[in-house]
Amino acid sequence: MTPDLLFVYGTLMRGFDHPMAQLLSRSAEFIGEAHCRGRLYLVKHYPGMVLSDDPSDVVFGELYRLRSPKELLREFDMYEACGEGFVEPTEYVRKMLSVTQDESAVTEAWTYVYNWPVTRLPPIASGRFMER
Repeated sequence: MTPDLLFVYGTLMRGFDHPMAQLLSRSAEFIGEAHCRGRLYLVKHYPGMVLSDDPSDVVFGELYRLRSPKELLREFDMYEACGEGFVEPTEYVRKMLSVTQDESAVTEAWTYVYNWPVTRLPPIASGRFMER
């Protein structure tokens, strides 16, 4: 059984006129805004999140329930260049992590974690890609 929740924090969020964002909005139920522990960096025209143990490091995004998780995750893996056939280390890796909604409901969801060095990337201190 593939878990069917996906947490997005960048170009897959509502408001982006990108074919993959449109695919997500057509193929999933928008559950609501959510956040997780991590640090956000501006990679190019898109963000990358790295995991953090610091409770003050928060990344804000959106939570979706995928209608066909196996097929959709395969599509998003290709979009994030971390699916089958991509050379390791890939720029992103798909991981399961805890996300929080409404300060109380904690759930496990898939997300894409940035997998390359961030030393030269500008941080997005607010944790919100839209407010960079």
